[in-house]
Amino acid sequence: MELVKHIIQQKQQSAIHTIDQSASVLEATRKMNEHRVGALVVMDGQRIVGIFTERDVLRRVVAQELPPSAVPVRDVMTRDIICCSPDTPLDEAASIMRDRRIRHLPVVDDSGQLVGFISIGDLNAYHAASQQARIRFLRDYLYGRG
Repeated sequence: MELVKHIIQQKQQSAIHTIDQSASVLEATRKMNEHRVGALVVMDGQRIVGIFTERDVLRRVVAQELPPSAVPVRDVMTRDIICCSPDTPLDEAASIMRDRRIRHLPVVDDSGQLVGFISIGDLNAYHAASQQARIRFLRDYLYGRG
């Protein structure tokens, strides 16, 4: 069974991008741009308190004409955090994202510590790579290669 931890293991070299809740929206968006990510996990010390996404910037900052340098992330982040565990099946993670209309999912261990972060793009890339491997295997099987 394919699990979230399989994606996390593949992403080992990529850092989990977080930001402190007291940081400004400007700091957060600069960090997102620097790392080319669409979301940051918002932290209060070691505790996850929210998620800050491109959608939050558009809806809660730009649309409200708020000054990004003066607004703390905690005032505009998404507080309703949905997390999964490393042992969550990929199909379940995809269902959560689809049903809740979210694109990013923090991954926490049994003690609630952040251990990873996956996106819908990560799920799609993993499934595409798995399908390509299956196609290669079946092609080799059918044509007697290997």
